[in-house]
Amino acid sequence: MASPSAPIEKKVKLGTALAYLVSVAGLAIVGAVTNDPSLISGMPDALEPFVLGMLPAAGAAIGGWAAPHTPRSDA
Repeated sequence: MASPSAPIEKKVKLGTALAYLVSVAGLAIVGAVTNDPSLISGMPDALEPFVLGMLPAAGAAIGGWAAPHTPRSDA
């Protein structure tokens, strides 16, 4: 596992951002197709996809940060 002060690589940051954007888009599509914008009853409908999109993004960030770096050999 990486140390707490280890820098986060660019590929992890980009993977996290992509996971967030894909999740928000997917949730918006599901809301439109089902014609029911309420995914979580206690939250404003317009905010729900953005909040729910943070869950897979957080998982991607934690997994990418904890994964060991594999250095490439210069061939």
